[in-house]
Amino acid sequence: MVVDQSPRLDLVFHALAHPARRGIIRQLSGGERNLSELASPLRMTFPAATKHVRVLERANLVRRRVVGRQHLCRLHAPPLRDAALWTEQFRRHWEARFGALDALLEEMKGGATARRPRR
Repeated sequence: MVVDQSPRLDLVFHALAHPARRGIIRQLSGGERNLSELASPLRMTFPAATKHVRVLERANLVRRRVVGRQHLCRLHAPPLRDAALWTEQFRRHWEARFGALDALLEEMKGGATARRPRR
């Protein structure tokens, strides 16, 4: 089981809760981008993109460096792995529950077939 790192995970899930920030993460998965490149497909202003990048930086999902007047961003993926590991424990739980439900339904279906009169 994953150690509960609530404050850190809270920041990651908060950052991923907004579709624009998920879009930024998606773009950065392809490599480093400047803020203008990040803002363009999302149809948002530079200041709006900056606010979203700050949220991603607080969650440690994005690293930014300044080169002259350009702000270059790159993905820092380890916090995504931590969030995936946290959610994985619940996936295994629900798969086991669905497996038990499938078995029960098959058992019920088999019993119903045995009781059904033949034509």
